[in-house]
Amino acid sequence: MQGPGKTHQPCAACRMLRRRCDNNCILAPFFPAEDIESFAGVHKVFRSSNVIKMLKMVEETKREDAVKSIVYEASARLWDPIYGSAGAVFHLQKHVQELEVQLQLTRARILESLEQNDELLRILMNIRHLHTLSPIDDMMFEHDDFSLDHNNMMVFDPVNFQ
Repeated sequence: MQGPGKTHQPCAACRMLRRRCDNNCILAPFFPAEDIESFAGVHKVFRSSNVIKMLKMVEETKREDAVKSIVYEASARLWDPIYGSAGAVFHLQKHVQELEVQLQLTRARILESLEQNDELLRILMNIRHLHTLSPIDDMMFEHDDFSLDHNNMMVFDPVNFQ
């Protein structure tokens, strides 16, 4: 209620449409006087009469969300007249697909690096294993009973062998 001496400021919709804004204006709660740019986009895309019809079909508790959606779609339509907000969705879906391909390539590179690392480790382990089995380091050759004594060796002569 307006007191004496106070004037009711019209909402952005009524101000833009140059009509009287009464207390029953369905657009007033969603388009305050300072938000004229937002309503201008909505009006350009949907026309105010269609917005009022849409809002009347929505229950009062959900009207704020409906207006947010209408404003978003209107701004998307002004930015991309052909696809509107669907254009942003298509763009994001394409971006997700590109990132999935990039992720697969990265996983393949990681797997390749791990395989190379495993192969290098096998090579190093084989080299180390060969060094531990060399005759110099082998424990088997350190025992005295395997030593060769040239004085006690039996030699076979293949010509005289019987």
